[in-house]
Amino acid sequence: MLDNLANLHKLCFPDKPWAAEEFADLKKSGCEIIASQNGFIVYRAVADEAEIITIGVHPEARRGGIAVAMLGIMEADLKKQGVKHIFLEVAADNSPARALYEQNGFVKIGVRPKYYDGIDAVMMRKDI
Repeated sequence: MLDNLANLHKLCFPDKPWAAEEFADLKKSGCEIIASQNGFIVYRAVADEAEIITIGVHPEARRGGIAVAMLGIMEADLKKQGVKHIFLEVAADNSPARALYEQNGFVKIGVRPKYYDGIDAVMMRKDI
């Protein structure tokens, strides 16, 4: 499974692909992974807060509702765990991702200047 996930990550993020070992390390650190043939989301919950580590959808399957579905599954899981807030960081120039998050109830709460190789990171939060 982790090899398939690494291959999908490479298609989603060809400039910075993650290896299967990196996903294994995330699992060992307490992260949860929801994955399908065309998408994945990695997140971690601690106490009543959670953080989205990464989310990706195969380029040929984008804008088909996969990311929204994964966010919904994740949110339902987190509610069962008693999580109240979900956080994430997204590159300021990643307009499609920012729009996805905003359309799903996330709001901007801050900025980390030049966090991603000179690009600002927009910090977002959703209360659930």
